[in-house]
Amino acid sequence: MTTTALTGHDLIQSYLKTLDGSPGVYRMLNAASEVLYVGKARNLRARVSNYARPSGHSGRIARMIFETASMMFLTTRTETEALLLEQNLIKQLKPRYNVLLRDDKSFPNILISREHAFPQLKKHRGKRSEKGAYFGPFASAGAVNRTLNQLQKVFLLRNCSDSMFDSRTRPCLQYQIKRCAAPCVGKIDAEGYAVLVADAERFLQGKTTAVQANLAGEMAAASEAMEFERAAALRDRIKALTQVQQSQGINPAGVAEADVVALHLEGGQACVQVFFIRANQSWGNRDFYPRTGAGAEEAEILEAFLAQFYDDKEPPRLILLSHQVENPDLVAELLSERAGRKVELAVPQRGEKAELVENATRNARESLARKMAEGATQNKLLSGLAEAFDLDAPPKRIEVYDNAHIQGSDAVGGMIVAGPEGFLKSQYRKFNIKSAAGANSDDFGMMKEVMTRRFERLLKEDPDRTSGAWPDLLLIDGGAGQVSAVAEIMAELGVDDIAMVGVAKGIDRDAGKEEFYRTGLPVMALPRNDPVLYFIQRLRDEAHRWANGAHRAKRAKVVSATPLDDIPGVGAARKRALLAHFGSAKAVARAGLSDLQAVNGISAAMAQMIVDFFSAKG
Repeated sequence: MTTTALTGHDLIQSYLKTLDGSPGVYRMLNAASEVLYVGKARNLRARVSNYARPSGHSGRIARMIFETASMMFLTTRTETEALLLEQNLIKQLKPRYNVLLRDDKSFPNILISREHAFPQLKKHRGKRSEKGAYFGPFASAGAVNRTLNQLQKVFLLRNCSDSMFDSRTRPCLQYQIKRCAAPCVGKIDAEGYAVLVADAERFLQGKTTAVQANLAGEMAAASEAMEFERAAALRDRIKALTQVQQSQGINPAGVAEADVVALHLEGGQACVQVFFIRANQSWGNRDFYPRTGAGAEEAEILEAFLAQFYDDKEPPRLILLSHQVENPDLVAELLSERAGRKVELAVPQRGEKAELVENATRNARESLARKMAEGATQNKLLSGLAEAFDLDAPPKRIEVYDNAHIQGSDAVGGMIVAGPEGFLKSQYRKFNIKSAAGANSDDFGMMKEVMTRRFERLLKEDPDRTSGAWPDLLLIDGGAGQVSAVAEIMAELGVDDIAMVGVAKGIDRDAGKEEFYRTGLPVMALPRNDPVLYFIQRLRDEAHRWANGAHRAKRAKVVSATPLDDIPGVGAARKRALLAHFGSAKAVARAGLSDLQAVNGISAAMAQMIVDFFSAKG
């Protein structure tokens, strides 16, 4: 049902007679049919009637009601379904007045793999599809890498791939520097290695005292038996174990497993700090800056954060909060359903748990202060950029383009994005050059291809420019020629209202002497000590880094390619098995049927297909 004659409170009042007390989700839309807000309700009629009141609303809600020109409703069977549907719609539609978690990356774990007789210790990110014991989450790859580094010193578990393990004929460097027991060449048997694996798992489960006591006992026994070399090795492992424990930071004695989620709200901006505690150990923290929905308060922000944050992550048994959420019972029920067990939400007032929340809140406050200071500096630089290049307003989205290749080979174009919040790395793009421009080392042609593909897609997907994906300013790596080439493409596409600046190295190709080219205007430069010049240099250098990284990745992929890649049915796993068994693609091509069938995963039919493939190639 839609109504166009009424708006605001009167419009919302008109919907009440069509609603009952069912749980569900409602959407508020403006005159252009853009979704302003998505909300859930235990009782749709009661919830919507609140908006029909002409007074008693915060400034944020009053603005939202004033803009509302129509509403949409969906009923659900339960309140939990309504909460889940609400969060799915918020992520999909990104309404202006809703709280939105904008940085929702997965977190790394430590995995002790079980798909091999001698399990591998490694970092894992993503779905837990591989068999093994998972420990985490860790706040960052750095936190995982530091812990892995120390665990290898203590437990001597291998970190090499299965194919490398199977191809070893002598110990690698990891064994020489006492970070691996070298099971690949029989330096330790399966039973002894299993003991190391069990110790590592106990440590990661928080049973550090037992592990340390066992190592100390072994060291004493070795000393008594005058096995001084073994005793020294055990002493080194105990020392490394102590370093791991010290590096874990705050290790709460009374909290075995929890996430500590603390919010600080100031000036309409919010920071949420999440600390991960597992096995009585702190495994790091991460800060988030959700969009606050034009002025939402703490309870609404935290509720939306929890529902969105744990959308693709398993929640722990306990979540300690700095503020109570709007519907704690509903959120706990949703998270319990996702985890398949009970999840408890708590706002502790005293004791160790309250101290953990206080520490997280302090971190949130300090992180937000730093970000606001950085944001003020960034806004000042964007204003300076607008002044330097006579732009109508400070740009909200800058796109910087660069190409990378070696004499035309593996040519790649790169695009980075920056704005008031700094670099927007989730929106970086790379373009594999498909035209002859790449092979011909034609930089102008490559830039034309990149810009054509970029803006043809924008014109197709967002012709009305409502998504925020259209740039206000283009920075092109190059001088007059590159700018002219891009201007030609933009004119052909009918996009002639986006400011564009070419950045060239200038005299002696010296940083600080950059020259700037704009269509129809004389070349210009900025003073060497101008902060805006340094800002442009950072943007250009980031574009270089991104394009060169994409080029290296493409070149490495080409280098590692083999004829096996073209055989139907031979995927990554079979390719690794064949190369590990035969040593090279040439040896695979010369192998007979019986030799091929001896490889794990190669059936008689697959062996025949491989033989036929190489026979056809002559």
